[in-house]
Amino acid sequence: MPAVNSPSAPSRRRLGLPLLVLASAQLVISLDYNIVYVALPGIGSALGFSGQDLQWVVSAYVVTTGGFLLLGGRATDLLGRRRVFVVAALLYAVSSLVGGLSESAGVLVAVRAVQGIGGSLLFPAALSLINTLYEEGPSRNRALAAWGAAGAGGLCFGSLLGGVLVDAFGWPAVFLVNVPLAGAIALAGTFLFPADGPPPRQRDFDLPGALTATAGITLLVFVLIHAPEAGWSSRGVLFCAALSVISLSLFVLVETRSHAPLTPGHLFRHRSLLGAMVLAALFSATFSSLPYFLTLYFQTVHGYSAMATGAAFLVPALVVAAGTKVGERVVAAVGVRTMLLGSMATGAVGALLLALAFSADGSYVRLLPGIVLLSLGQGATWTGMWIAAATGIPAQDQGIASGLASTTLQVGSAVGLAVLVAVAGTGSHEPTTAGLLDGVRAAAFVIAAGICLGAVALLPFRRPADV
Repeated sequence: MPAVNSPSAPSRRRLGLPLLVLASAQLVISLDYNIVYVALPGIGSALGFSGQDLQWVVSAYVVTTGGFLLLGGRATDLLGRRRVFVVAALLYAVSSLVGGLSESAGVLVAVRAVQGIGGSLLFPAALSLINTLYEEGPSRNRALAAWGAAGAGGLCFGSLLGGVLVDAFGWPAVFLVNVPLAGAIALAGTFLFPADGPPPRQRDFDLPGALTATAGITLLVFVLIHAPEAGWSSRGVLFCAALSVISLSLFVLVETRSHAPLTPGHLFRHRSLLGAMVLAALFSATFSSLPYFLTLYFQTVHGYSAMATGAAFLVPALVVAAGTKVGERVVAAVGVRTMLLGSMATGAVGALLLALAFSADGSYVRLLPGIVLLSLGQGATWTGMWIAAATGIPAQDQGIASGLASTTLQVGSAVGLAVLVAVAGTGSHEPTTAGLLDGVRAAAFVIAAGICLGAVALLPFRRPADV
């Protein structure tokens, strides 16, 4: 039997503090992903990274997060939400401390991989805690909006905070700042969240399914990130792609024969979850990829400093946070599906306006209409997407449902960025400024089209209960 009980929800007066802790966990996850970008030049020179290897300070985190999310989601259901939440936060704190003290490139890449595993545990644990502590409906929707706003703030404020920390204390500060935050979250989670039941018996855990799924997804994400640099026909890429296909095929075979599968088959009868998984992949391939191209536009085309680039993301951060709240309120008025269609249409118009506003001599003000509409649509879509993923899912399966949706989110990000970099041609070693500008503009047009595709994907889900 799972270790997760179904305790009664805390009284209303106590819900605020648990939500603050859960939102803080999402803030740490998103900060940890984004804050390291501005520190990369300092890390490269201090630890002797080659230009080609420096990308693995980011990629090691992405690969392990994407590969272990499914396992993290199921572990949350079986081992206990509070137990996994606390362990994951402590893993963040310890690995961040080691990262800040690292003196070699290999150790830092390994630290980033461990942080990614921490993220793959913390994300579904926090999300499943929200989906079980808060009743389905307005209460849960408000909690998801607050949780989403914290994540949006971390992603956008990460660049600014990273610039401040690097300028004041050097690159180790972007790791050390996580230590007290993650430690405090682990401590608070120990006392605030309901206690878990006893761990499961060995036969209740699908170890073959966990191993094959984790290996297959990790290799898939690795291929999608590494192939644009190494070449899609390189021997290493083809070998890893073949191993990924074999592992995922074995995973499917194992799941059909397991008495306690990692991904229970009945979950795939929830059309709301399936729609959320598709939407998550398209969301991360479009909305989540645009900051990469905005950073190129700000720093390379217009010569912004790291601090100025971070400041340029303040408006998107505030509007995305506002959009998460707008999405929650609109859901209450018109339903999830209608809200998602409207938010994605808003985001598509914003991306189109941005594409038209990009120029070699254009001002930041010229970008604002597109930034505001895109960010508003992004925030509202984020909230609606997670509402849909949790709707109708039993409490004992909330962890794996979160893991499924967040896995497609990570894979979609890797696929989307690889495709967009190829379309934009920004992966070439020394693109001209004019070529880079054309590539960024082309990427924005493709992103607008991809968001529209996401809206079209929602159309089959006609009933309000579905999406």
